[in-house]
Amino acid sequence: MPRPHGFEYREHADGTVRITHHGRPATTLHAPRSGQFLAEVEASSDPQLVMARWTGNYRRGNERTARNHPRNRR
Repeated sequence: MPRPHGFEYREHADGTVRITHHGRPATTLHAPRSGQFLAEVEASSDPQLVMARWTGNYRRGNERTARNHPRNRR
């Protein structure tokens, strides 16, 4: 799986966390999910992968297979 990149997050005073991907908003997390995210990203050795997973913006490795399926051909 290619390593995700371009994710950043900012923690705000009201307890929300905003995650961006290449400068564009990807998601906003509110308490208590923001606390869970911060704990996971701090404990992780690859915060990019954690942010990709929390935003749902990551590849699963089956895109080529799905594109070539007879149901998806035109």
